[in-house]
Amino acid sequence: MHHILDPGPALLAEAPVEVIEYPKERTLSEEAIRGAVEAQGCQGILSQVMDPLRQTVLSTPGLRIVSNVAVGFDNIDLDAATRHGVMATNTPGVLTDTTADFAFTLMMAAARRVAEGDRFVRAGRFNGWAIDMLLGQDVWGATLGLVGVGRIGGAVARRARAFDMRIIYTDEVPLPPETERQLGATQVGLPTLLREADFISLHVPLTAQTRHLIGSEQLAQMKPTAVLVNTSRGPVVDEAALAEALRRKVIFAAGLDVFEREPEIHPDLIGLDNIVLAPHIASGSVRTRSEMSALAVRNLLAGLGGERPPNLLNPEVLDRVAG
Repeated sequence: MHHILDPGPALLAEAPVEVIEYPKERTLSEEAIRGAVEAQGCQGILSQVMDPLRQTVLSTPGLRIVSNVAVGFDNIDLDAATRHGVMATNTPGVLTDTTADFAFTLMMAAARRVAEGDRFVRAGRFNGWAIDMLLGQDVWGATLGLVGVGRIGGAVARRARAFDMRIIYTDEVPLPPETERQLGATQVGLPTLLREADFISLHVPLTAQTRHLIGSEQLAQMKPTAVLVNTSRGPVVDEAALAEALRRKVIFAAGLDVFEREPEIHPDLIGLDNIVLAPHIASGSVRTRSEMSALAVRNLLAGLGGERPPNLLNPEVLDRVAG
């Protein structure tokens, strides 16, 4: 395991398990992780999003569960986990509102040029009020397009209602009519959403279908005043295409908390003023990261104790183990 926050360590200390911390100097390759797990005879892994848990790791003899301290789990090969009888879990729910807060933070910061303004002031360039200085886009009364409207997307929609925003969304599974009424949300196709939304916030998992969901073609369909926000997974956006669109003012601005090849960031994004870049901290409040740590530990201990973990991603593995 890596370092986690209280009360996670306390829960582990009270349990009849031996805890082995992954060496900080060791690389996070599949081969290195398998070597550490195999050498110590580990039955469980308390993982984080930067850990590649695929065939090489999941086929380790004796491994029973991997518990991810995250809601996303694209770092885990679920099919391989199931094939090898390894339970996989995540930490949904506890980070919904904190992540939605941050998506809205990026939306407003990018629209109102907050980071650019901060740099402007620190550089000694602020010489007094000017009517056309750092003009941004209004959030209130604008149209918000949600690409994916699960827990976090729905929470963003609830915040948007307080800003009197028109809400449109696209999702493979339509919301129930009552939920649409409660959120004031209307389902549309992706082309319509791209064309009509002033703000586009991405809330989809990373799959083969969503990789580079937003590329040059999609960016070209957006309004020149549009703001794009991504707090889902980095590869959902083609960073090279986004950098070019921002440079050419195809869209107004963007806010990213996740990147294609974390921790690397496309170099063409770094020098742009019309993008806010955050280091994957959408769930980064003390309370939320603590709750994520505790939930991941409870998932782990349940699996090691022969119980069904609360947030099991591959329940079919239980039938395989029982058989």
